[in-house]
Amino acid sequence: MRAMTMFTPMSPDGLVSLVADRCEAVEGTAAVAIDAPDAAHPIPLADAVCHSLRERGRPCDIVSLSDYVRPASLRFEHGRDDELSYRTLWFDYDALRREVVASLRADRRWLPRLWDQGRDRSARCARVPAEDKQVIVVAGPMLLGRGLGFDVTVRLHLSEGALRRRTPPDQHWTVDALLHHDAATSEEPDLLVRYDHPPKPAVHVFR
Repeated sequence: MRAMTMFTPMSPDGLVSLVADRCEAVEGTAAVAIDAPDAAHPIPLADAVCHSLRERGRPCDIVSLSDYVRPASLRFEHGRDDELSYRTLWFDYDALRREVVASLRADRRWLPRLWDQGRDRSARCARVPAEDKQVIVVAGPMLLGRGLGFDVTVRLHLSEGALRRRTPPDQHWTVDALLHHDAATSEEPDLLVRYDHPPKPAVHVFR
């Protein structure tokens, strides 16, 4: 995050409305990213945005990146707490691009889940037909900087201190991977959100 970036404080409801406004401004179908580490809990924000959009008459559904993990044989090839594996092997970003972002535009269909992490097998989901002006909100870590082609991008930023405090002890090995990816990524989100204190977010609008 740039040192001189100026942020505007707002309420959680204001943040939801801002993100929903950005989604609603996209004509036709829209693929939206809420890029955030698990410690930022992006799914509740995605839920709130979807609820707001549905109230406005815009169909919306959520895809969790945790449902697009790779098989355990690939994730754990170099051990269960390998930082490089978490950045490069853990999640199937190519499948996310193919089955959600690109498929939504080209085929008007999208795949809700790819892999059942608990059972370590295919989720066996069928692709779902997209409704008119369908919005799909993808929530999860390290989405930016991978050329996924989202229509709207939101990044929930945690300071290093907050990230370390809010990450469960058994997941602390992921923190360095998240910090490394953040430092190496030049892609700017549409909306950058300071999220150390979710009840008091602050937003910088890049575009």
